[in-house]
Amino acid sequence: MRGIIDEFKAFIMRGNVLDLAVAVVIGAAFGAVVTSLVENIITPIIAAIGGQPDFSGLTFTINNSVFRYGAFLNSVISFLIIALVVFFLIIKPMNTLMARVAPSPAAEEPALCPQCLSPISAEANRCPNCTTWLRGPNVPVTS
Repeated sequence: MRGIIDEFKAFIMRGNVLDLAVAVVIGAAFGAVVTSLVENIITPIIAAIGGQPDFSGLTFTINNSVFRYGAFLNSVISFLIIALVVFFLIIKPMNTLMARVAPSPAAEEPALCPQCLSPISAEANRCPNCTTWLRGPNVPVTS
């Protein structure tokens, strides 16, 4: 029994499990903030422009079944607004920051002439230093 408890402690104390737990808690809190932003600021702006703040009253009936397509429209609009807010307030700035912080890609090492070991262009047919043919009609055939 003690071995199982120790193994469970080791599992819980792993870095990725703790990171995941923190991410879930922060994600839930952030979701509440974004939902509040959408419901209390962005949706009223759309209502002021479009004239109808809530589509949940829109329905139609077929054979005594009520289809609440307005509630679906509310959900779609809310999702799109949340996606836009997340993109412009988190993803876009983070991509810009990461582009500034990320190291520039290392320059490719130049090719070396097999004869004189001088650096040459990878596209060279002939070495400019020792004039050895690298490719082309005068390259010696080796077996």
